[in-house]
Amino acid sequence: MMANLSTHFLVIPYPHFDPIALRLGPIWIRWYGLSYVAGLLLGWFYIRRLVGDGRLWSGGQAPLTLDHVDMLLLWIMAGVVLGGRLIGILLYDPQNYIANPLEVFETWHGGMSFHGGLIGVTLAILLFAWRNHIRPLPIGDVICTAVPIGLFFGRIANFINGELWGRVSKLPWAMVFPDKDAGPEPRHPSQLYEATLEGLVLGLVLWVLATRCGGLKREGAMTGVFLFGYACARGFSELFREGDVTWFFHSPIITAGMLYCIPMVPVGLWLMLRARTAT
Repeated sequence: MMANLSTHFLVIPYPHFDPIALRLGPIWIRWYGLSYVAGLLLGWFYIRRLVGDGRLWSGGQAPLTLDHVDMLLLWIMAGVVLGGRLIGILLYDPQNYIANPLEVFETWHGGMSFHGGLIGVTLAILLFAWRNHIRPLPIGDVICTAVPIGLFFGRIANFINGELWGRVSKLPWAMVFPDKDAGPEPRHPSQLYEATLEGLVLGLVLWVLATRCGGLKREGAMTGVFLFGYACARGFSELFREGDVTWFFHSPIITAGMLYCIPMVPVGLWLMLRARTAT
């Protein structure tokens, strides 16, 4: 009993956050929503900088203009929200939303899927490229370079919400999360692991490749690095994250995040090889 009390005494307490960032009368602005706004706006600004720097592109000019970037923002927002929510529901928890259809609109509680958003954004890029007569891969390259910004803020929002916590752990930085489903045991703050790997580390790698190594000059290279890098970062982080019990194929060995990342590896490698051998 004393050993158990001692262990919990040394655990880092979870810093309880108010999920509401700002209250303006009947309007409540949540940190979760602000994280998506911050990711989209900062990503848009970053993309404009990349597109506007002709030195980063083959031939000295990006295949899309700044006006294209401004229009593209709305398409990407639609792809992130619709894909992340609607396709995410199909990938993770369709039974619950069939039983409670109104919960589809309660995005402030979480439930946005990266892989669903990836599919949604991919479709948005393809449609935008077709309508504007632009090759889709360069669009994907510049967007993938900025995606880690949104991933970082999204994972921080997961941490603030106290959701998607990690597995039970005795490490000194483990913490007890407030969600009753997490139980009284300290757990890995896996959201912070993902914010670091998927956001900061992957983002830094892509920034170096784009601005220092000519990554945007080889069509498809940045998209390939992102897909492969994200799959590795997410797969590693999933080792410390509690599996989603609502997933229809729940398994203690492989998580939903791991399974859905598997196709990203060969596609990413193929795009990198293609870019390397292209003339």
